Amino acid sequence: MFFLHLNQLLAKTMPTNTQNPSRGPLAGIKVVEFAGIGPGPFCGMLLADMGAEVTLLERAGGTFASQLFGGGRKAVANRGKKSLCIDLKHPEAKALVFKLIEGADVLIEGFRPGVMERLGFGPDECLALNPRLIYGRMTGWGQTGPLAPRAGHDANYAAIAGVLDTGRRHGGAPWAPPTLVGDMGGGGLMLAWGIACALIETQRSGKGQVIDAAMSEGAALLAHGLFNLEALGEWKGQCAIDSSAPFYDVYQCADGEWISVCPLEPQFYKTFVERLGLVGDPDFSGKQYDTRRWPVMKDRLTAIFKTEPREHWNTLFDDTDDCVWPVLSMTDAPSHPHNVAREAFADVAGVLQPTPAPRLSRTPGAIQSPPPLLGEHSRERLAALGLSAEEIERLAATGVVSDPVPF
Repeated sequence: MFFLHLNQLLAKTMPTNTQNPSRGPLAGIKVVEFAGIGPGPFCGMLLADMGAEVTLLERAGGTFASQLFGGGRKAVANRGKKSLCIDLKHPEAKALVFKLIEGADVLIEGFRPGVMERLGFGPDECLALNPRLIYGRMTGWGQTGPLAPRAGHDANYAAIAGVLDTGRRHGGAPWAPPTLVGDMGGGGLMLAWGIACALIETQRSGKGQVIDAAMSEGAALLAHGLFNLEALGEWKGQCAIDSSAPFYDVYQCADGEWISVCPLEPQFYKTFVERLGLVGDPDFSGKQYDTRRWPVMKDRLTAIFKTEPREHWNTLFDDTDDCVWPVLSMTDAPSHPHNVAREAFADVAGVLQPTPAPRLSRTPGAIQSPPPLLGEHSRERLAALGLSAEEIERLAATGVVSDPVPF
C-alpha cells in the first residue's frame, strides 16, 4: 500500500501521549459529567482537552458506551477525566454529588428529559445550590416538543433535521457518516460551544443557566449552507456538491482504493484536465458547469481512474492545487506526512487517536492524561471534598462508591 513504508518509517516519530500536558485555556474550570454515551462524553473530552478538570460520575459495571467502545484506557472520549464510580441511587450518594456540584462551573448530562429530575439532580435543585452553574443538557430531540421523550440515534436526528436526505449519492439512498452529523457535530460540539458562550456570559452576570442542546437542531445548523442552496433552488439534481458533478466525487482506482476529486474552481479544474491529458477531448471541451455534459464526463473519469493504482494518481497530482487526494483509512491516516508533521494523532496508552483541536497559540490544549479506569479516582475525588480516609473506606465498604475496575 501507498503508506506501508511510511507506517514503518514514521512509527518512531508518532507522539506517544500526555507528556508535558498544557494547562489549556479552560484551566481552573471544574466540570461534573454524568456518564453517558456519544455526544455527552465527547463534549466532556473537548473541555478536558482544553484544560478543564472533568469529574466523570460512573456507575458500577460501566455504561452502554463502555461496552460499545471499550472501557478503561480504550475509552478515548474519557481521556483527561477523573473517574468517580458512585451509585447515584444510594441514599448517601446525593450529598456527595451535591458537594461536587456546589464547587463546579459546569454540569453535563445526556439522559432523556426528566431522568435527572427523578434522580434529584435536576436544574432547579442544582442551580439553587450553585447559582453560577452552567447546566448542560444533551438530548436527541431537546427538552420539549412531541419527540422529547422518544429514543433515537444519530441517523434519526439527522433524518428529522432534513440533513440525512442530503447525504444521498445522486439517485441513491440517504447515507450518514457514522455518528458525525447528529451525535458529535450537532450534539457534543454544539453543547461545548454553548458551554463556552455561557461561561463568558457568567463572568458578566454572575449567573448560571441551562443549556438545551438537541442533536436534531445542531445537525440542521451544520447544514445551514445546504438549506441556503435549497432556498435558491440549486440543491437537488444539478448541484456541484450533491455528487452530480464529475469534478466533486470519489473514484475507485485499479487497486480497489479510492481517490477524492474536488477541483471546483475553474483554475483548478483547468490544470486537472491538463494533468489527465484531456485538453481538446470532446467530452471535456465544453464549459465546466454545463450540467448536460456531467453524466458523460463522470463515466469517462470513472473509467480513467480505474486504469491505474491510487499511488499513480497520488504522484500525478501531488504537486498541484487540483484538489485530488487519497481516501485514507483510519489505519493509514495517522501516517500521512501532513498528519505526522502536525502531530494530528497520538498514541495514548496504546490507543492511536486524534489530538486536540483547534490549536491555540498561547494556551494550547493537550491530552491531559489517559482515559481512567472505572473508579480510578473515586478516593481522590472524595478526599478533595474533604472526606477523611475512614469515611471514604466506609463509603467504599457500603457500596456508595467503588474502587478501580480494570478493563
